[in-house]
Amino acid sequence: MADGQRLDIPRGRTRSIASFLRLNPDAVGRFAEGIARFLGTGRFLAVQTIIVIVWITVNVVAVRLRWDPYPFILLNLAFSTQAAYAAPLILLAQNRQADRDRVQAEEDRARAATTRADTEYLARELAALRVAIGELATRDFIRGELNRLSPDDGEAERRDRPRRRDAASS
Repeated sequence: MADGQRLDIPRGRTRSIASFLRLNPDAVGRFAEGIARFLGTGRFLAVQTIIVIVWITVNVVAVRLRWDPYPFILLNLAFSTQAAYAAPLILLAQNRQADRDRVQAEEDRARAATTRADTEYLARELAALRVAIGELATRDFIRGELNRLSPDDGEAERRDRPRRRDAASS
């Protein structure tokens, strides 16, 4: 039985933290790929640049609104947090892509092996046909053999012509 649970003992309604952490790997992967795809766009870089410019401008110019003075520790913390989450998400997206590439490469190898086997089969069949055709008697071969076997036919025809003339004149 799964996880050592017995069917004759009713389960309680207790939920552990582990039950909340059971995430669908495909859903997490799709989310990671979406984030990685977004982080690699010019739109993200433009938005991030505008946010940084506004952040620094407000904290330098507006005296009353200074929530992050000059060394910009809070901005640095925000970038560190972003990097801490972005790097694993990008790695997860790359791993999923590598898995897809591996599956595609295996399919390509299988398809190439099948194509090679089909090509070798067709080459053998073509060679067998060439051998079979080479053993067949062609029309020219038969004529040549008939002429070779009965060279007297041509001579007999020449001999018969004068006789026909003789018979026609008599």
